[in-house]
Amino acid sequence: MIKNLVRGFGALSLALVSLLPSAGAQAAPAPEVTTLADAVGLVTVTEEDRTGYTRSKFKHWNGGDDAGDGCNTRNEVLLAEAVVAPTVEPGCKLTGGTWISYYDGQEVTRAGSLDIDHMVPLAEAWDSGASTWTAARREAYANDQGADVSLVAVTARTNRQKADQDPADWMPPSPEAQCRYVGEWVATKLRWQLTADNRELEALKVYAEGPCEDTIVRYTPAA
Repeated sequence: MIKNLVRGFGALSLALVSLLPSAGAQAAPAPEVTTLADAVGLVTVTEEDRTGYTRSKFKHWNGGDDAGDGCNTRNEVLLAEAVVAPTVEPGCKLTGGTWISYYDGQEVTRAGSLDIDHMVPLAEAWDSGASTWTAARREAYANDQGADVSLVAVTARTNRQKADQDPADWMPPSPEAQCRYVGEWVATKLRWQLTADNRELEALKVYAEGPCEDTIVRYTPAA
């Protein structure tokens, strides 16, 4: 009986150990959480420079986060953001489904009517620090699904109205979307350690110190 008790205790000990993280495993970093005003204060201010920018320097869309699903980043984002899931056909062709474009509050029922917007546009990222990155880091930025706010499915119309403008020159047409947008813009800048120019920073401060003072910003620095 004693041997059975010892054997049972040993098995329980092994089971408990198996639940613990392995020595080499690393827990996912906790996100930074702060007010919009404090987050804006963390953004470094410099002059922007678009010298040498071309969109092709940011490879997208790549094979996405799940190499086995047959979908590229664009379609993975569409699948993640659908409020009614589309049917996925061979070649990751999406049919049906419903999405809400939060920039303008529009309900969309056709994937082809949506663009995947880079929260901080590629040209703006280049101006703000990405010009010094490696090609691999720019590709990681252009396909970033590690943060929910980096890529967003919106109507093609609003994405093209926005183009490469920052919040000093463009904001979502839906007033209800603007505080969320500013918070996500700043979160993306901090996640990727991107800078802002003076006009951009002043525009962010207007929102942070006014209608969006209660907005909370969450971000995890990119690896």
